[in-house]
This record gives sequence, structure tokens and C-alpha cells, in this order.
Amino acid sequence: MSAPQLVVHRDKELMAQAAAARLITKIVDAQAARGSASVVLTGGRNGNGLLAALAASPARDAIDWSRLDLWWGDERFLPEGDPERNVTQAREALLDKVALDPSRIHAMPASDGPHGRDADSAAAGYAAELAAAAGPEDHGPVPTFDVLMLGVGPDTHVASLFPELPAVRETERTVVGVHGAPKPPPTRVSLTLPAIRAAREVWLLAAGEDKAEAAEIALSGAGEIQAPAAGAYGRSRTLWLLDAAAASKLPRALYPPASA
Repeated sequence: MSAPQLVVHRDKELMAQAAAARLITKIVDAQAARGSASVVLTGGRNGNGLLAALAASPARDAIDWSRLDLWWGDERFLPEGDPERNVTQAREALLDKVALDPSRIHAMPASDGPHGRDADSAAAGYAAELAAAAGPEDHGPVPTFDVLMLGVGPDTHVASLFPELPAVRETERTVVGVHGAPKPPPTRVSLTLPAIRAAREVWLLAAGEDKAEAAEIALSGAGEIQAPAAGAYGRSRTLWLLDAAAASKLPRALYPPASA
């Protein structure tokens, strides 16, 4: 478990641009060290803002896009191409603009896919895909992701792990179907905390005043069942990337003056 580090930016636009630059560097370094890189994407306004900033960055061409594996932390269990699906939004923001290898874009199953409308079966299928991609060096049923990004919800949820619901309590499976989510749509597919913690680095993104209370709760020692964001951490690094509004309720001592 790595203790959280905080970086606070002036506003959400600067946060997105800085996070995109940070991600480019991380991917390039991973490709130089190991030949390829793996990243877990997140949806929502902050995740999509980061992808749009990455697409607009001249430095994006430093990445060898053909040697990058993309996974998702969660997905809305809707038909393929639905505008609310995270992968649909990611394609619009970035993926259709770069030369990715289609076989390395690991989208979560859609509700009109091979598993039909069975979210639990879809989750098991994605877990099998993760397990097939894991090597002996990963020491587990998922690859050791270089970076896993998560948006933090106002209720402290991450991926589709909502406070007190069964998915956040899961300790064995790596992917689960989520039913009765308090945020529409109610049916989703999500990585679990054990899968999230397989990442080398976990980045939690939060921008806006509506995220301030969630950041305060998650970073104040709350338990992961009540505050799932508190249970999301990486093997070597856990990084909270916030704007000033989201950090407004945090003690100033938690982050260095220069980060604002």
C-alpha cells in the first residue's frame, strides 16, 4: 500500500493538461523500460477531460500507440456505441485520433454483446480477458497496470464501486457486475478493489466544488466500505490529482505550496 500524494492545480483545465503531460511521460518511460505499456482509463468529466487534453498535446506523438494496452476501470452496461458508454466517449475524445492497435483496446462488454444482458457473465468474461493478459511476473489474475486512473464521485465512489454496496466488499473476484447503482444507469461492470490495487500507480482525479467533501472524507482515514476512494491505491504510488475547488476542504499541510 502506498500513501497518497497530492497535486493541486489552479483549475480543472490546468489539471487536465498537467495530468495528460504526466501520463504521456509515464507511458513513454514504461515503453522504454518494458517495450509496452498498459493503462486503465476512467470516464466522467475528469477522465474525458484528460483524454481530450492528451489528444490536443503535441507531445502525444512521443507515445508508440501501437504498443499500448488500454483497459477500463468500469463501464455502463449499455448497447455498443451508446453515447453514455465510457468507451464511446473515450473514442470521441482520443482513441479515434491515434494509431492504436485495435486488438489492444480492451473494452468491457456491451449489453448487446456475446453475454447478452447478463452483467455478471460480462464481468466474468472481462476477468478472463484480464487473466489471459497477465504474465508470470504479474503474480496474480490481472496485468500489473502502469497507470490506473479513477474519477472520484461526490459520494466517494470510484469505478462503479459505490459506498456500502456489495461490489466494494468483494475480495476475491477482479471484475463484478453491479446492480442497483445509485447513479444511472443502475447496471454496470466494474473492476474491484483487488484488481485496482494490482496497478503500479493509481491516479484519482477530482475537480470541482462538488468533489471537495468526497476528497476530504477519503483522505481523512475513512474506511473503504463507506468511502471506496479510500481503498484505491497503487503498489508503488497513489496520486490524487485535484483542482483548487476539489481541494478546498483539505488541510493545507497535505500538499506542498508549489502544487497550487
